[in-house]
This record gives sequence, C-alpha cells and structure tokens, in this order.
Amino acid sequence: MPLIQRLRHASVAREALQEWIQDSLNAAPAAPFFDGRIMMTEEACLAAVPAAVLVALVDRPEGVHVLLTKRTLHLSDHAGQISFPGGRIEGSDPNPIHTALRESEEEIGLLPQQVKVLGTLREYFIPTGYRVIPVVGWVQPPLTLKADEFEVAEIFEVPLEHFFDPTRHVIKEVMRAGQKRRYYSIPYQDWHIWGATAGILVELYQVLNQAPGPARR
Repeated sequence: MPLIQRLRHASVAREALQEWIQDSLNAAPAAPFFDGRIMMTEEACLAAVPAAVLVALVDRPEGVHVLLTKRTLHLSDHAGQISFPGGRIEGSDPNPIHTALRESEEEIGLLPQQVKVLGTLREYFIPTGYRVIPVVGWVQPPLTLKADEFEVAEIFEVPLEHFFDPTRHVIKEVMRAGQKRRYYSIPYQDWHIWGATAGILVELYQVLNQAPGPARR
C-alpha cells in the first residue's frame, strides 16, 4: 500500500500509526544526514551550532497534519521563512528533545504535555551554520496556541500527505556567495516551504516509505 494511503486508510488505528512511526524512527540510520545538495566543509560542520526543532504531527479527524510557523521578517536568521518551532540548544537543556519542547512552548504556546515524542531524525546540517536535530512528536487536539509576536508571524497546518507525494519534491538551485546551492521546495497554497524545513520533511518521508506499513484493526 502506498505511503499516502497508509496514512489515510480507515482501517489503521491512530495508536497503530503512532507505533509504526515510532518504530520506523528507531530503526532509521543514526548517522548525521549530510544533504548532498548542501556544500559544507568538514570544518564548517564541526563548528555548526546545535539546534533542535519539533516536527509536530497533529491528529485531525481528516488526517495527520504538520504544524508549521512563518518567522517574522526582522529576525537575523531565516527571516520570513517557513519553519518548525525550535531553536539552538542551550547549556541548561538536558537533551535536544527538551530543547524542541521548550522552544515550541515559547514560540507557539504548545505545552510539552500535549506532545508524545515518537523519536528523532538524523542531524540535518544547514549552510547558515546550524546542525539541527528534528524531534518528531504526536499532538492531540484541542490546541490553544499563541504565537510569540517577536519570532512568529503565523501558525498554520499542512496535511502530512501533501509532503509524502514524491512528485512534489522539487529541487531548485540558487547562487550564493559564488557557490551553487540546491534545495528542496514543496509549496502549499500561498506558503513557500523550502530549504531545511522541506528537506526534513523529505527525510521523514524517506524513513517512513522504507518501513513496513502500520497494522490494521
């Protein structure tokens, strides 16, 4: 059964879907994910700032959705871009999961107790000097979210199946500082979802697409 059909199939219980995602993440490679489209030296990778983001999967009656934000225009990093809630790992954070949950509460008011952590994806290196650990979590509505007006301009959701159609995984090119960079772009309605956000979602697709399907009721 194709991955999109697995996600929406009525015979797949939500609990089984969560277990399948969790098992798939646990079985995925643990080595850092060096995106072949991003040219980074070994020195740059070693100097990259550790960060964590929350890939929040929201359980809606019509299907699983991904929670995303649009960053405000005045920020020094990734201004105006579509991103997951998250940020750099602070010294007081015991682990990346704590970072992702803490940042999500600060940025969009998502309480840690509303998130069931299913696992993590591989570290994702981005050319702005960060190495990002994506934390995948299951979120059960109802949600009462409130954006941090300094960092977040908008909070919205996209059906997960939109990102799980490989024909939408478009690779684009841009010249930056004399170097050609290639990145994923997966637009949805009026939102331009690209770069690390799109790349992480493609990585999630690849992990789940290679795993056996979830059990049926």
